[in-house]
Amino acid sequence: MTVDEMIDGIIEREAGFVDHPSDPGGATRWGITQRVARKNGYHGDMRTLPQETAREIYKREYVAKPGFLGIAEIDPFVAEEVIDSGVNAGQFRAAKWFQQALNVLNRRGRDYADIAVDGEIGPRTLGAFKALRQRRGEAKARQLMLKTLNGLQFMHYYKLADGGTKFEDFFVGWIDHRVGAL
Repeated sequence: MTVDEMIDGIIEREAGFVDHPSDPGGATRWGITQRVARKNGYHGDMRTLPQETAREIYKREYVAKPGFLGIAEIDPFVAEEVIDSGVNAGQFRAAKWFQQALNVLNRRGRDYADIAVDGEIGPRTLGAFKALRQRRGEAKARQLMLKTLNGLQFMHYYKLADGGTKFEDFFVGWIDHRVGAL
């Protein structure tokens, strides 16, 4: 799976224009919020944001900038989950979930050393991911990582929606279309 194919999947899942009153992201098209579009030079009506502009923003802001391309080079399926989580919950948060998952999967440092949970995907984080794959095998490491990432993502959404907050409007959709959906 290529990064372009991952982005196509995100655009398909995020299709259309949305401006839900409970969503602090406001006007959104193809999953790109107006704030992000403006930051990336698009100043037109969000209802007409071109798909190609959304693709360029995804590549730059949601793949390259947070360091997720390095994950894609190692395991595109895990990268797809991290990138998709970054689109929905924020790139920094998705990067931290990836690092947190690596730290709890290392058996208290017996398989590889803990890494900083700083949201920076660099050589140490990628090295830990490679060590997990070497220790567990590619298929098992992928399975463990995806389950752990989905658990962290679920808890995030649960905490947002718990207590009848405005985010409860989105909880069913998040669980149905995000957690374990890739």
